Amino acid sequence: MPSKKALIRRPGPRLAEGLVTHVERTPVDVPLALAQWEAYGEALRAHGWETVEVDPADDCPDAVFVEDSVVMFRNVALIARPGAESRRPETAAVEQAVTGLGASVNRVREPGALDGGDVLKIGDTLYVGRGGRTNAAGVRQLRAAFEPLGARVVAVPVSSALHLKSAVTALPDGTVIGHPSLVDTPSLFGSFLPVPEESGAHVVLLGGDRLLMAASAPKSAELLADLGYTPVLVDISEFEKLEGCVTCLSVRLRNLYG
Repeated sequence: MPSKKALIRRPGPRLAEGLVTHVERTPVDVPLALAQWEAYGEALRAHGWETVEVDPADDCPDAVFVEDSVVMFRNVALIARPGAESRRPETAAVEQAVTGLGASVNRVREPGALDGGDVLKIGDTLYVGRGGRTNAAGVRQLRAAFEPLGARVVAVPVSSALHLKSAVTALPDGTVIGHPSLVDTPSLFGSFLPVPEESGAHVVLLGGDRLLMAASAPKSAELLADLGYTPVLVDISEFEKLEGCVTCLSVRLRNLYG
């Protein structure tokens, strides 16, 4: 059985009603989104990931963005308390799923607000975006949950993007990548590489040199290929209309049993 597991969640019938904050609302083709989601899951499975489907939440338009519901560190799950109140019902089934996989569970509690998409893990360092969806109390509770386990938590201001991981992600060597227009303080990261497209800032580390990326970022994919990586491109155009990206459509569990 694969040791790498990825939580995913099927898009619901109300997907087109999902929240938008930094982009203009445009019509979402829900059947196309479902086909894109299926292809996204297949790309994970093709690269050695076992996908675990969280129970759907059809009344929650944004539930497909499953990453926002939980933050994993080692074998501990911190169940988020989303900054958007309408998204808080999304977390119950995610908690059930990670518990079923053997994770220990903590929860962010009022007055804390924390979205999983605001947390970028690089080794034992957790960068947490402090912005529209995550507040200071949420950052404090993240510290309390994970610093005793050896995590180093670094707060990062976020003002130009929905989440920290809407602005930056990291390559396998720890280099942070981002589009300069979205990154408030690149100096907070040890190593920063600008990419030419906003959607090129988002990579999922599939293993080895393989990077799952959006098909909407061909120039960024070419840049990363020139650096020796192997981009694996998926079309997620319908999710991008809702400020979604390749990272927020899954929760990758690498160290749950080790």
